[in-house]
Amino acid sequence: MGKWQEMTKEELETQYSPSKWSLRRVKDVIEVHIQATSDATHNAQAATKTLLNVPYGLGEGEKLDVYLPKEPSQTFPLVLYIHGGYWQLLSKEVSGFAARPLVTHGIALAAVDYDVAPKGQLEEMVRQVRRSVAFAVQQYTWISDVYLLGHSAGAHLAAMVLSTDWTEFDVVPNIKGAFLVSGVYDLEPIMHTYVNDVLHINREVVQSNSPLQRAHKLEGKKGCRVLIAVAQHDSPEFHRQSWEYFEAVRSAGWSASFLDIADRDHFDVAEKLSQEDYVLTQVILNMISGE
Repeated sequence: MGKWQEMTKEELETQYSPSKWSLRRVKDVIEVHIQATSDATHNAQAATKTLLNVPYGLGEGEKLDVYLPKEPSQTFPLVLYIHGGYWQLLSKEVSGFAARPLVTHGIALAAVDYDVAPKGQLEEMVRQVRRSVAFAVQQYTWISDVYLLGHSAGAHLAAMVLSTDWTEFDVVPNIKGAFLVSGVYDLEPIMHTYVNDVLHINREVVQSNSPLQRAHKLEGKKGCRVLIAVAQHDSPEFHRQSWEYFEAVRSAGWSASFLDIADRDHFDVAEKLSQEDYVLTQVILNMISGE
């Protein structure tokens, strides 16, 4: 497959339509994904100590659901999960599915809500997610370290957090690691697809909100460990973007690793985080425990 600029609109739209690359024999893989993450979130809430609908800002959509270890130590890590949905779908209500394996190991998880399109604009989504991180570290004194976990559009937003100038937030979060799963790191191709029918981004927004185009801002900043993961059955464009962002993070002098997860598509690569024995869950637990 050639450069995205050489693709027809139809080819480009196919590349950025993750459901078309899934090999699962289901009628609607997105519907199956939402059901799976919703069920796992409800299970996590039933089995875990939670703080639900915690406001991190003044906006109606600026809320967190926090899942806490049952027998916590004095301080413990927090993983902030930022959901996907192409910046226009999903919410924290279906985003607590990764909590149970984490809280079992003494790690808290906070599912972050933000205003998706058409209500929310991309630049504001970035600000909201940054605000959620700043709020968490100011509000919760029990946090030892902060980790970011983002899937799809959420991986884009998590990557944008890494290049934040924290001076405007009056806090510098101790971000120890970021787990970026099947993300989009250059928004320019997105601008030319159906996704932009709702998102309405222009070239200026693309340049200031594309982690790949902002990777130089990571140079000289205090780095953290970054894992960039992609599913085997993600499209070639998702693979390309993940690999290029991995190289950009490494070139900026940060510690980066790349993981291509076999036998998974764009959706179950995240869904399976509800299972402790899943390879990505194990990688996350090992990185947080320092192994």
